[in-house]
Amino acid sequence: MAAADEIVSFCDELLEIESFEDMTPNGRQVPGAREVSKVATGVTPTLEMLRGGLEAGAELILTHHGLLWGTSEHGLTPGVANRLRALLDAEATLAAYHLPLDAHPEVGNNALLCEGLGLERGDPIGEVKGRPVGFVGRSAEPVPFKDFLDRLESLVGREPLVQGDGPPEIRSVAVVSGAAASSLTEAALAGVDAFLTGEPAEHAMGEASEAGVHFIAAGHYATETLGIRRLGDLVADRFGVEHQFIDAPNPV
Repeated sequence: MAAADEIVSFCDELLEIESFEDMTPNGRQVPGAREVSKVATGVTPTLEMLRGGLEAGAELILTHHGLLWGTSEHGLTPGVANRLRALLDAEATLAAYHLPLDAHPEVGNNALLCEGLGLERGDPIGEVKGRPVGFVGRSAEPVPFKDFLDRLESLVGREPLVQGDGPPEIRSVAVVSGAAASSLTEAALAGVDAFLTGEPAEHAMGEASEAGVHFIAAGHYATETLGIRRLGDLVADRFGVEHQFIDAPNPV
């Protein structure tokens, strides 16, 4: 058993949550069990994901996306209320790490995407709320574009959508997971061969073609499983607790 407070504090400090402005509160969002023997991780705290973690016996659930986003004059939606009720009924703790987990140079989504694609992590890119959360990944040797796509599909488990018109071989890729199509212009100005994110956007095809860049949308969910899973493994190793990643795939 380990103290939930100690685990959450460790994650807060590791990810430097106080240095980020975000759309969701980072760190503990729902207080619950004080002692933890099992941690469940997932991308988004949907009811499916939460039930999976609770049924697996987790007292602490760590997610990338938060349960609470911004403020609403209408209060909690029925969906959020049901998710919250499931956590409270089980006396489980929920902590979420959004932009800090995208940006972290070791356990972050974008650093791990670079690592998994065989790219050397370079300059930060993809500014969100005043801080870059992605990285430019570089390959020592040129990689045929088709081979790069095959490597990406193997890493994220789905076929990516490709727009634009970049070079036949890849040496540099701007990697910004999730819904970061708005960073395409920044990536093109950085002179990369390809821009990798999660979600596509209507404007991306024309802009990428005109800039001579491959725009690759590999799935918001799919590009953001790596960080939270690695964080759970790190917590398990450090605190001697069990860890289970709860996969609740989303085609977006």
